Amino acid sequence: MPISEDEFKNCMGAWPSGVTVVTSRYQDRIHGMTVSDFSGASLSPPLAVILANRESITTEMIAQGKCFGVNILAVDQQGLSNRFASKKLEHVRFEGVDYDTGETGAPLVRGAVANLDCSLHATYEAGDHLIYVGLIESVRVLPGEPLVYWNGRYCGVKSESEG
Repeated sequence: MPISEDEFKNCMGAWPSGVTVVTSRYQDRIHGMTVSDFSGASLSPPLAVILANRESITTEMIAQGKCFGVNILAVDQQGLSNRFASKKLEHVRFEGVDYDTGETGAPLVRGAVANLDCSLHATYEAGDHLIYVGLIESVRVLPGEPLVYWNGRYCGVKSESEG
């Protein structure tokens, strides 16, 4: 018998993860959501993987638009993470958010420590989520400290030399 949802959440809370906002565009509509389930998948070809809740508007938009942007948030972008995670703000998430448009059409959030612009390569089912594999068409990497989520709270990353 599998573990409960609460047991799973508690266990996964022990795993620190980077915080991303995944964005997409379909025709003239854009949308985005906070995602911590992101990983690089392959060097050749360059592939990235995200897991997206089936119920999200962004999930539908990725399927329709065949693209997504992964925006690895900076430590000072906690507010942006909260905004893109809030169901209450779902229809106004991009209000006042500065972004550029990637080659695929996906919005790429300014101020993130990295942006990956991906065309949809493959989709797999995984329970209440979909696994999207993206072919990385372009990247932008900027200096800065990434935002991390661990044990139910945000934190940053300090190198050994910073003590």
